[in-house]
Amino acid sequence: MNDVTDALKSLELRCRLFKQQQFIFIGALEHVREQAHDQTSIVSSLRQVQDYLDQFCNNRTDRRIIMMFLDICKDLNELCTKLISLTANSSVPSENLEKCKDLLNPSMDISCIRAKFPHDEVNHLSCNEARNHYGGVISLIPIVLDCIKEGISNMEKSSRIGMRTQKNAAPTQNANSCPEEKPAFLATGTQTALTSQPPGVFTNPKYTTHKIVNGGSRPAWKPAGKTEGF
Repeated sequence: MNDVTDALKSLELRCRLFKQQQFIFIGALEHVREQAHDQTSIVSSLRQVQDYLDQFCNNRTDRRIIMMFLDICKDLNELCTKLISLTANSSVPSENLEKCKDLLNPSMDISCIRAKFPHDEVNHLSCNEARNHYGGVISLIPIVLDCIKEGISNMEKSSRIGMRTQKNAAPTQNANSCPEEKPAFLATGTQTALTSQPPGVFTNPKYTTHKIVNGGSRPAWKPAGKTEGF
């Protein structure tokens, strides 16, 4: 997607530069149509513009601006083709991209299309120019550019939804997975046995009989200085 986004940014810059030279472009079309003795007909297709360039354009400035227009349309067509291939196996709608392909077809009649607000390309034409000569050809680039932007936006939105779905599915899978069984706890070594005693009886280990190593027993401790019987 990054290369598609970069290509779009580059095309947007070129389209802005072309828009700034719209007056020069219209002047160039006027000149070539005059050379072709075709001033009464409307400019209705890219093929017609290409024919003007190939057969009737002798001025260097006119040639440069007409070639700039055709090159932008060519690159828009290539980007549109790439986007359609990227959306071929996905659920992303591609109606707008298909519309772009149709409009950029060299033989397609574009005389009736008009770029609407917020675009103002048509507003810079006179009423006669807009209605009878250049309204379609001057509207082609902004309309196609909008369609491509919408197509890329739909692709990015679909990608974000897919990533969010995968992220939400991961905790569910972890919760449904069986926990590993731990082995039973086995105690080894000496264990202390606890014995119960009657309540209130306290046994001091200092005064209890202790077993001697050799098996005998020793008497409980007695205070020094006292003997039995006294």
